[in-house]
Amino acid sequence: MERSHVKDIEIKYFLQQALSDQINNAEVYMKGIDASYYYEGCTLYKTEDEGDQA
Repeated sequence: MERSHVKDIEIKYFLQQALSDQINNAEVYMKGIDASYYYEGCTLYKTEDEGDQA
């Protein structure tokens, strides 16, 4: 990220390596939501805990 404004090919390479072709996989989708919440500082809930709240 620090060097992306100088040479964006490096960040493009790393982003392409992190992409997934499992776009219809619910588990991958929910892990992405968890990661998004974590980055925003919200760690109170996790999507995998949904079924435990019966």
